[in-house]
Amino acid sequence: MLIDRTHSFRSLIAAAVMAFPVVAAADPIADFYNGKQLRLIIRASTGGQYDTYTRLLGRYIVRYIPGNPTALPVNMPGGGGLKALGYVANVAPKDGTVFTMVTQSAPMEQALGTNKALNVDLRTLNWIGNMSEQNQVLYTAPTSETRTLEDAKRRVTPIGATGIGATSTQLVALYNNAIGTKFKIIYGYPGSPDIGLAIERGELEGRNTSSPATVIAAAGGPSSPSAQFHFLIQTGMRKLDDYPNVPLLRDLATNDADRAAFDFISKASALSRPFAAAAGVPTERVAALRSAFAKALQDPELIADAQRQDMEINLTTGEELQKTIAGMIDAPPAVLNRVRTLIEVHSAEAAKGAKSGEAAD
Repeated sequence: MLIDRTHSFRSLIAAAVMAFPVVAAADPIADFYNGKQLRLIIRASTGGQYDTYTRLLGRYIVRYIPGNPTALPVNMPGGGGLKALGYVANVAPKDGTVFTMVTQSAPMEQALGTNKALNVDLRTLNWIGNMSEQNQVLYTAPTSETRTLEDAKRRVTPIGATGIGATSTQLVALYNNAIGTKFKIIYGYPGSPDIGLAIERGELEGRNTSSPATVIAAAGGPSSPSAQFHFLIQTGMRKLDDYPNVPLLRDLATNDADRAAFDFISKASALSRPFAAAAGVPTERVAALRSAFAKALQDPELIADAQRQDMEINLTTGEELQKTIAGMIDAPPAVLNRVRTLIEVHSAEAAKGAKSGEAAD
């Protein structure tokens, strides 16, 4: 029997060609994440904004990661967020299965060198995205005589705060130093609800918040007399849609030095819910996490879920976030020196019986 070697060779080539698309179609990202558990490290205890936002993200981001891993939120409070950050950066596997929401103030603290316990170079992290670009808005109570920014320049107005080094506290100091307000900082309240109660009791007249909608809702809604707050100034990269008439800090600069400093502060304020994975995670998995993050934040179900909880959702991509944080930390020394001067607290006192806590929202 004669063997048709040419025919056999052609058959082998055909078989190889038919097999090639199967090999090419294999997805290494899906292969890796299949059966894996995604751990979302939460830098605070249950119930707060860090916890709520992280758990919301965890419910939806797994829909968009090839391989459909499961999500496990893990609360790891301590050190003002440094315990969680240190675990992710230095201890956890650097394989794309672990990431965390970083404390909002951390990039500014590294740039200014104000937190000696921060020993992670944030520029080396793989930033996944920012979940909410929220402005800091300073408001006063309906009964306060300080109803405008000009009023705040004429009279002393007691403003509540958590720790003396909290970002919201530094913003109040900046308003005093840069634009001539006379806010008196009363610090040491454990959190936002405690400050709100102190305002109701008349001990304070106002505070900073990153969520005016939540403050109004807690006071009974927009039509309630108790919710007729006076919103004096907002700090962020752009005005909030619902508050077009509230002055934006960036618009109040009168010289180049202050303009650069205000921009720096505004970027720091806008980094409300930034997520990052450790350095060393494979590039293709970072890309997959960034893509899944962006798609999750555009998921109609996530958006509806957030609206039910009065949560603000605004996407900043991982690529944009990476550039913003590096730009802040590498800002010119003259800008950083001006920021240090402007956030120095001159008028403050500790609240009676209150203990200093972590920065409130």
